[in-house]
Amino acid sequence: MLKIPSLARLPQETLDQLRDIGTATIAGALAREGIRNPHMVGLLPFNPGKSLAGQAVTLQFMPKREDLHWGDEYAYAPERELHRKAIVAAAPGDVVVVDARGSMASGVFGEMMLTSYKAQGGEGVVIDGCIRDFPEVQELDLGLWLRGVTPNFHTQTDIFPHAVNVPIACAGVFVVPGDVIVADDDGAVVVPAAMAADIADKASAKAEWEVFSRMKLEEGGALEKYYPLNDEARAEYEAWLKRSS
Repeated sequence: MLKIPSLARLPQETLDQLRDIGTATIAGALAREGIRNPHMVGLLPFNPGKSLAGQAVTLQFMPKREDLHWGDEYAYAPERELHRKAIVAAAPGDVVVVDARGSMASGVFGEMMLTSYKAQGGEGVVIDGCIRDFPEVQELDLGLWLRGVTPNFHTQTDIFPHAVNVPIACAGVFVVPGDVIVADDDGAVVVPAAMAADIADKASAKAEWEVFSRMKLEEGGALEKYYPLNDEARAEYEAWLKRSS
């Protein structure tokens, strides 16, 4: 029986804070802390308007070798059907993150798997590859960050699920189980779990002064003064904060 490692849990307040901040501000905050490119490039939002922040349950695919996986979609071989194990391992609010090797031919999950995932509290999946049954999956109202869609099932072509909750590379980004995935219409980014609280605080501070900057720019204020805030604008911002509190 395969034992799936459990994740060290972060406070829900931290996850909520990161989701509300959004990927653009978080990516900038991570860059200032030395994480050069947290963005999983090439994964597009297939259900625009959705946003999430949750901890990663990872699924790793590898090139198929027929002595290890024969490719039958419904074969009773639980130790080999690890895409099912990833769904089962996800707690409410977790994000299933899949290294499907960028395959445009294999549908990692379909309607049935994702229906189960949604029913147990799943909010979205991030896949360096494809899903299938897209018209039906759209009705589930999950967040979907993907390379594309396909009619093929997961092992029909040249990849197979190899491991659950191990470090993976998803769209060129290193993802450790338990890392925070923040995703919205700008894409999906990875926040290292150990940095999550600090990034939430630092990104929140920027998001707060950007509210003031946006207001001033809408009023016709000078871009060079209000974005970023220069010393004079910073003093105005501090005064505005006091009046608003």
